[in-house]
Amino acid sequence: MLRLASTLGLLLAGAVTCVDAQWLDYRDPRIPRTADGKPNLAAASPRLNGKPDLTGVWQTERTPTDEFVRVLGPGLPQLQVDLADITKHVLNVFWGLKPEEEPLRPEGAAILKQRLSSGEDFQSAQCLPTSLPANISVLASKMIQAPGQIVVVPGNGDPPRQIYTDGRSLPKSPDPTWTGYSVGRWQGDTLVVETVGITSRAWLDGFGHPRSDAMRITERYRRRDLGHMDLELSFDDPTYYTRPFGYKTTLALLPDTDVLEYVCTENWKNRGR
Repeated sequence: MLRLASTLGLLLAGAVTCVDAQWLDYRDPRIPRTADGKPNLAAASPRLNGKPDLTGVWQTERTPTDEFVRVLGPGLPQLQVDLADITKHVLNVFWGLKPEEEPLRPEGAAILKQRLSSGEDFQSAQCLPTSLPANISVLASKMIQAPGQIVVVPGNGDPPRQIYTDGRSLPKSPDPTWTGYSVGRWQGDTLVVETVGITSRAWLDGFGHPRSDAMRITERYRRRDLGHMDLELSFDDPTYYTRPFGYKTTLALLPDTDVLEYVCTENWKNRGR
């Protein structure tokens, strides 16, 4: 439980500052509204050049506190950690599976065991990027759709991510980075994004599941209406896992707001250690 407190604290260290820094209450004139002036989140999805326009500030579906308590134990509330700014998959991409059901190869299991036993911290403890998928699951992210590319601005301080939709291919021998290299294509009204080249220094989740430089991540975005978007993520890394795996979630539009600059506090101290 102590290591869990450390992990949660490191993931949430900037959350309060970032939320308070939002540009709040700007009435977006492009958003359709109901008779009482509230955003009509059930309205049709806007379109750009014949495709759904994914532009907006999006928040991944939050996990109920009682689910965190059910899985992580009744002592969780005693940690007094605000869980409203993360999702269960930030902590564990295999949420809901028993440890023996996780498709880890011996090499991957050894890395995970070492991280768990040593008390090694998530990379955000060193003010390093959380990387995909955590960077779209902590706080909120802004998507900006333009001809030829979509830019994702994470609200947790990670670098902006560029998804190229101009027909280019993924690099064959990418130099590993924290954001990787992403290309997208449309399958009907679903945007399919493939990402490679994320550095192996980036943990896959707060528990410490590893990734190799060869991992390929596929995201499928489908905007159902103005305020709701389905997201399916799949991970393929034969170096550390015996099969591809993934999970599904939903994103909710946060209208009339924005994400602003957040800079990690370089000398932040974890008071729980």
